[in-house]
Amino acid sequence: MKRISFIHRLLDLISPRICAVCGRRLAVTEDIVCASCNLHLPRTGFSVDAYDNEMARLFWVLLPIERAAALIYNQPHSQAAAMIYDMKYHNQPETAELMGSMMADEMMGDGFFDGIDLLIPVPLTRKRERQRGYNQSYEMAKGISEKTGIPIASDVVQRVSFTESQTHKNRYERQENVKGSFRLTNGTRISGKHVMLVDDVVTTGATIIACGQELVKAGNVKISVVCLGFSKE
Repeated sequence: MKRISFIHRLLDLISPRICAVCGRRLAVTEDIVCASCNLHLPRTGFSVDAYDNEMARLFWVLLPIERAAALIYNQPHSQAAAMIYDMKYHNQPETAELMGSMMADEMMGDGFFDGIDLLIPVPLTRKRERQRGYNQSYEMAKGISEKTGIPIASDVVQRVSFTESQTHKNRYERQENVKGSFRLTNGTRISGKHVMLVDDVVTTGATIIACGQELVKAGNVKISVVCLGFSKE
């Protein structure tokens, strides 16, 4: 243990790690988010009652939903929202992976990942992923998988179109915008399975619903959802 501690301290000295929220230098015992920011992250607590919470209700009737949770509220103009934005658009795949690990650590105690067979990151179009260099949802799934041991299935569903940003659209417009955006590519892998969709942010749930409705075509599929941020309309 002493040797590991020494190596960590040496690496921190050579290449200091910074808090993903405030940008300050992390202590050796801190990971991804400093203790102060961690204390003030606006946690949702959704994983405690993962079937009946504000986010899960978005999917009722529309999907065979088992459980749904976000780690934090994605509040406009907050430091947490800025972190998520940077994670997506400023070449920070490592932040997404570490936040996935953090989500898993906190939600595992509530049994949130019990019985999940596969993690399915919500895919980007190939063009969008090439432009960005990575899919933040896949990176988050990697962090979750490392903690839980649940395998990732990235070959099950494909995003075939992306028309325009969802940011300034209402719920109906978001649903119309993503209609037909996904295509099931490997239904046999998930038939009879309980899968968990992984995404960065849920607002109206339109993207998750569009993706999930495609997964349902495989037959006898249970769906759960996990994301980093939940934005209230």
